[in-house]
Amino acid sequence: QVQLVESGGGLVQAGGSLRLSCAASGRTFSSYRMAWFRQGTGKQREFVAAINWSGDSISYAASAKGRFTISRDGAKNTVNLQMNSLNPEDTAVYYCAARDIVYAREYNYWGQGTQVTVSS
Repeated sequence: QVQLVESGGGLVQAGGSLRLSCAASGRTFSSYRMAWFRQGTGKQREFVAAINWSGDSISYAASAKGRFTISRDGAKNTVNLQMNSLNPEDTAVYYCAARDIVYAREYNYWGQGTQVTVSS
């Protein structure tokens, strides 16, 4: 059973930084694509960034490009999201997601989310 556990959220002032981590367990993730999504209050969930477990094929939403960096640590089985130059519009619950590239077109494993609040 795949388990994803996010950590690293919190309250930060505009212009600050946060680093989110997603600890993945339950199977070998070599064929998985990992992603971060977010959902603000009253808003739809939106894609933020994604990376293959191999470390290649990185993609970002336009809102994240240039400010956020996604990476993965194979030794620790974590996927990280470094977020810089945060602004209040980044306030949301951030979710880690995973899918097996071979068998799934949609992300079918989700973490419980971690709250990020950016104050102005």
